[in-house]
Amino acid sequence: MPHNFTWTIRVYYEDTDTGGVVFYANYLKFFERARTEWLRAAGVSQQALTELHGVMFVVKNTAVDYHAPAKLDDELKLTVVVERLGRASVQFVQEAWRINGTQRELLAAGHIKVGCVDTATFRPAAIPGDVLEKIK
Repeated sequence: MPHNFTWTIRVYYEDTDTGGVVFYANYLKFFERARTEWLRAAGVSQQALTELHGVMFVVKNTAVDYHAPAKLDDELKLTVVVERLGRASVQFVQEAWRINGTQRELLAAGHIKVGCVDTATFRPAAIPGDVLEKIK
């Protein structure tokens, strides 16, 4: 799996606020979707993770810096980079870029930490070995 994963989205009307720009919290949704697609590209299904291993990933903390607003119909490139892979957690660096032809503009950058938890107890659990191998 590449260390730097990119996924493209389009900004829809539902993503914007009354000012016509992407509502700040929606970047967290965009980052979540990009991480899901990153896992899918690595061959990891989140549904199978819960059904076969009894674990799931949950967000532990986030920190996002906002640099410029995205607007309706913008095409965004979302990046996913694993900053640190632990036994039961993954620390990501994620960015949202506006792409307009050959121009790129950084809109938001975040550090997101997810933890692997047991689905029954919500206590920390080791990331299954086969999953670790796929996301390394």
